[in-house]
Amino acid sequence: MNKHAPLSSVLTDVTSAKGLPNAHYIDADVFNEEKESVLFANWSGIGFGKDVPEAGDAKPVNFLGMPLLMVRDRNGDLGVFQNTCRHRGMILVDKPQKIRGAIRCPYHSWCYGLNGELRTAPHVGGPGQSTHENLDFSELGLVRIRSYVWRDVVFVNIDGNAPEFEEVHADLMARWKEFEQPMYHGGESGSLQLELDSNWKLAVENFCESYHLPWVHPGLNSYSRLEDHYNITEMGKYSGQGTLVYRQFEGENGEKLKDFENLSETWNEGAEYIVVYPNVMLGVQRDHGFAFILEPVTHEKTREHIELYYAEKPEDAPHHEALRAKNAALWAEVFQEDVFVVEGMQKGRHGVKFDGGRFSPAMDAPTHCFHHWVASQVEKGRS
Repeated sequence: MNKHAPLSSVLTDVTSAKGLPNAHYIDADVFNEEKESVLFANWSGIGFGKDVPEAGDAKPVNFLGMPLLMVRDRNGDLGVFQNTCRHRGMILVDKPQKIRGAIRCPYHSWCYGLNGELRTAPHVGGPGQSTHENLDFSELGLVRIRSYVWRDVVFVNIDGNAPEFEEVHADLMARWKEFEQPMYHGGESGSLQLELDSNWKLAVENFCESYHLPWVHPGLNSYSRLEDHYNITEMGKYSGQGTLVYRQFEGENGEKLKDFENLSETWNEGAEYIVVYPNVMLGVQRDHGFAFILEPVTHEKTREHIELYYAEKPEDAPHHEALRAKNAALWAEVFQEDVFVVEGMQKGRHGVKFDGGRFSPAMDAPTHCFHHWVASQVEKGRS
């Protein structure tokens, strides 16, 4: 198997393109290559703002072996730092916690503010001496990682070279501008985590398209049929699918969740499901939204972090708890129905004679769009 096979067969029109070669799913070396050229070189999702809601809240994240720390500062801003002390490289925070004073290294007690600045370094100049003429504290703050929060997803650009998030995703942000309003996490029933024996890209590919609905999601397809869906393809930017017949969930007495405010008629019965390249999958509906972060654990293991959001705080609408729980259960059923498909494709990728497969020009354009983007990032990294 040629790990670095030319990707020219992917970087062509959907009518003739092949999918990414097997090595991009089953080879650890190619996984590490994609870590650098696809995941670290672009804006990848690592966590959710709701996990650090108040000043002083801190949550460590291991992103592809990179120790990161999400912190909410005194101004309410969320920052991301390398979770590594500037002194001897000790991990600073090993579990989610409230930072009462400073971020303190457990090794030699160097202390950092919530903004990453080095504040104190006890005995650094000798016993009882907290300064040294050769150490400039202003140069020894925590390494800040470029970050941006959109739809409560915390995106980071590890290598620091990507264009600004708002520039990269300007078109998508404009497309969903109507949803730029407060949204609130659904509480305990609003979180789901799934473990997949699969490469992370296969979860993206499956989410992109509606082609599989009649066979994999018969319940969903009974009211949101294949012919009610449309492809969303923005080459080099994002892709996904939409439906023209989103059906609001109702309670026993016909009650419904509160809608987001001032939405156009497009969203009366419309909904869209889009992948923000590389590893974030988002859905918007008139009365709720959701976000997936795909955590690539290894080349053949992925963890899905899924969160549901609503137009009102759960504590302000306790009468809707049953509706939120029903909504969460229905989505959990749909998401779990996809697991065997994603894992089945991973198994199939070990077929040494598989050539990447062909796309249906009519049905697979969103998936081809993603393959094309990944291939372009890998080629860029190789150049």
